[in-house]
Amino acid sequence: VTQAMERAGGLLMDTLVVFSRDLVRHKIPDNPNEDIIRLMRPGDEEQIREVAARAFDGYSGHYHADSRLDKAKCDEAYISWAMRSCVSKDVADDVYVAAHGDKIIGFITMQLNTPEEGQATIGGVLPEAQGKGLYRSFLISGMEWLLAKQAATMVVSTQITNIAVQKVWVRLGFEPRFAFYTFHKWFDD
Repeated sequence: VTQAMERAGGLLMDTLVVFSRDLVRHKIPDNPNEDIIRLMRPGDEEQIREVAARAFDGYSGHYHADSRLDKAKCDEAYISWAMRSCVSKDVADDVYVAAHGDKIIGFITMQLNTPEEGQATIGGVLPEAQGKGLYRSFLISGMEWLLAKQAATMVVSTQITNIAVQKVWVRLGFEPRFAFYTFHKWFDD
């Protein structure tokens, strides 16, 4: 299939890796940042937009890999996804934020795919708040959220080059599940 896409003029833009974790067989670890993580409240949307704008500025996903796409619009796609997650249950069931006082420094969105499985779909942390374990804490909150909904499995995905995130997953007991390619094909060539 990959070679057929290439022969047809498709360009490989990304490889997405998907990991999963059994929430029933493996104990969920304690959350060291549980005191600053909470569900989003009405009025948090603008701060979440700002976190998304800063966290996804120049993000190396398949949009930015395509030289024909406007880089500012690529950034806007992630901001739009984060904002739609705040207002539409079709995009995310819940949004968690990390806040120091009134300042939101990160967010993650959760979606229940089936009664048995859910996923963290998009999240970001302000650059100055990175490296402090917030992403790990968001995942733990997400696992607890899913377990409370009787889901047994959590799924996460990212670009194959996002090694830092994959290290967090492995340390939390996630295992590789599958991967897939993203091709872009322009029909005006």
